[in-house]
Amino acid sequence: MILSFETLTQFERVISEYTGAPYVVLTDSCTHAIELCLRYKNPGPCFIPAHTYLSIPMTFHKLGIPYYYDAHNDWQYEYRLAPSNIWDSARAFDHGMYRADALQCLSFGHSKRLEIGHGGAILTNKQHEYTALKQMAYDGRDLQISPWQDQVNFCVGYHYNMRLEDAARGMFLLANGNLKNKESQLVEYPDCSKLNIDKLPK
Repeated sequence: MILSFETLTQFERVISEYTGAPYVVLTDSCTHAIELCLRYKNPGPCFIPAHTYLSIPMTFHKLGIPYYYDAHNDWQYEYRLAPSNIWDSARAFDHGMYRADALQCLSFGHSKRLEIGHGGAILTNKQHEYTALKQMAYDGRDLQISPWQDQVNFCVGYHYNMRLEDAARGMFLLANGNLKNKESQLVEYPDCSKLNIDKLPK
């Protein structure tokens, strides 16, 4: 396979068809997908499970967004960063999984169902969210302008785009049904409320 920007577009379509999400923004990780959504939505204080991966409270801390732990949230495959419409869906990857009007953030890292080893994605049903989040993930670039040096006006962007080789591997794995067992996604996370994250510098 010859790798090009079209490889990314093809992988977007593949994930869209599989999950049922009208639009897919590819990223380099689920954590960065969540960060982009938080920067874009600026949701204000959120509740997150006490038992989750460390990067979630770290991201809130880095962005200066207040967060509170919900000790009673016994989530399994995904959870909402309540009361926002942003979901940490790192442990979920199922056919038709998309939730209407949600921003669901996926992971393709090690041990995930679609184990590319690297990468993530944002699922949405709104074209304006797709356009804005994709531009943010690509250094503020308008991908309709080529070469990028011809672009004059930029939004603030972040170098969080997926690598071409990861998109190609993802399509290969999905086409061949190489998905990890769903039950393998039920893992134990530490209680992040007991960690001294708020004492770290931002």
